[in-house]
Amino acid sequence: MAVFCHGAGVLATDDGTRIANRTIERTVQLRTHSLFPPYIDQDLQNRWWDFGADAYVNTAKHVRLTRNRPSLMGWLWSRLPLTATNYVIEIEFKVWGESHHLFGDGMAVWITKDRAQPGPVFGSIDMFTGLGIFLDTYANGRHGFAFPRVVAMLGDGKTSYDHDQDGETNKLGACSANFRRTNVATKLKITYVKDTVLDVKIQYKGWDDWSDCFTINGVTLPTNPYVGFSALTGEVSDAHDIISVSTSSAVLSAAEAPRNKIRHFSSSTFSISFVRLILLVAVAGAAWYGWQKYGRRRFGGAGGRGLGGLGGRGGAGFWQDPKRF
Repeated sequence: MAVFCHGAGVLATDDGTRIANRTIERTVQLRTHSLFPPYIDQDLQNRWWDFGADAYVNTAKHVRLTRNRPSLMGWLWSRLPLTATNYVIEIEFKVWGESHHLFGDGMAVWITKDRAQPGPVFGSIDMFTGLGIFLDTYANGRHGFAFPRVVAMLGDGKTSYDHDQDGETNKLGACSANFRRTNVATKLKITYVKDTVLDVKIQYKGWDDWSDCFTINGVTLPTNPYVGFSALTGEVSDAHDIISVSTSSAVLSAAEAPRNKIRHFSSSTFSISFVRLILLVAVAGAAWYGWQKYGRRRFGGAGGRGLGGLGGRGGAGFWQDPKRF
């Protein structure tokens, strides 16, 4: 059985996504940080990913981080750090359970310096260094927004996740999105351009219908981070599944030039083109004049010796007259 559908650097696709003042011209999928069915090889392992605690693999469907049972915790982490400078991570996931009223707690996506350390923050450690994006389905406090909710936190290794306020105290960005028990595939797309922008979109309303969650400028994530996923259930529960992970290195266009530089370039280009046109006309005129002069000399001389005789009476005079030619 093959673990992955695509190899690193093999699949390059045109993107065209606008991000800040740049365009993602193409993406190159990274095998080391992508995951597709059947997830494991013949030795029931994966070369690029580890999973543990209560997580298990259904080779035809998903990596299930937790079952729909109370007090469970599971995780899935990349074995190698992500070395791409700019990247796009698209995760297909599923959160579901029988209950329509009480469920939780949720799952997390991690882009952090450390890996595979179980803890109280959706199944991973507190006071982490890097980015945590929490798909939170249970409200611990009273809020003026709806749940489920997507909340991001940029951890500095010293600050704790605010569990009682569901991450609101230290949030980097957030949005409400009813991604639980949907009729379409639910996906999260994370786009990061080094030191420039972090953009998060979510699909939950319809197929290929991406909703903007948040965009943060001037964000710096750890260099060479690990990518991970974790989930936690408490007294209430849900099943939390990872269906697929597609991570790609992003190749960006050059930064857009300022408008005055664009105008200067256009003016210079026009001047060069105009000069070339003048030169072309001059060369063409000189060639035409030379051809005319050559024809007059050739046919004028030849008419007296041969062509004029063939023409009969008055024929020689016709070919020798330059005005008639």
